[in-house]
Amino acid sequence: MSLQRKDINEAITKARQASKKRRFEQTFELAINLRELDMKRPENRVNLRVQLPNGIGGQKVLVFAGGDLALRARRSGADEVIEPAELAELAKDKKAAKKRLKDFDIFISEAPLMPTVGRVAGPILGPRGKMPTPVPPQAPVDNVIERERRAIVLRTRDKMFCHCMVGRENMTDEQVAQNIEVVLNNLVAATKRGYANIKSIYLKTTMGEAVKLF
Repeated sequence: MSLQRKDINEAITKARQASKKRRFEQTFELAINLRELDMKRPENRVNLRVQLPNGIGGQKVLVFAGGDLALRARRSGADEVIEPAELAELAKDKKAAKKRLKDFDIFISEAPLMPTVGRVAGPILGPRGKMPTPVPPQAPVDNVIERERRAIVLRTRDKMFCHCMVGRENMTDEQVAQNIEVVLNNLVAATKRGYANIKSIYLKTTMGEAVKLF
């Protein structure tokens, strides 16, 4: 058994209907319950990085970089850039570091800075599954930022459950449906028995009621 596009389209329509108007733009979120997988075995855990064809928008990017890469990161649309001097200051104050990083979704770091970034940001970002993506100083940072903005992470840890964002309210149903299909195709390919390892799938907006998709 697998999902058809019409099932996904119907779930998106129902999720919109089940969601009250809010003062902020809500996201669409998938919640997936798995079954018949021994999560004590690392090979059964899901840890996927998926490139969504339409992204999800609204993702704030912070880049750790200095010199030319810092300049190019700003020109490429990074929301914030932390240069080595500021990073050194944050290393002295864990509380300030936590406050500085809390509003960002995506983190990229110039590779030579990664040892310091790991020490300062690792304890904060590691538990959130948002450790920075390292890039060489000469990297085409515009392409990296665009790629990272399209990526979502699907992770089970030690429970048979995972969830992720798949779109925003201002996106068309077609865009959201395409994103959902890519996520589920990747998940099915990563599990031993495909859809047989999926117990249920729900779709909801941030504050809306969950709609059963599978």
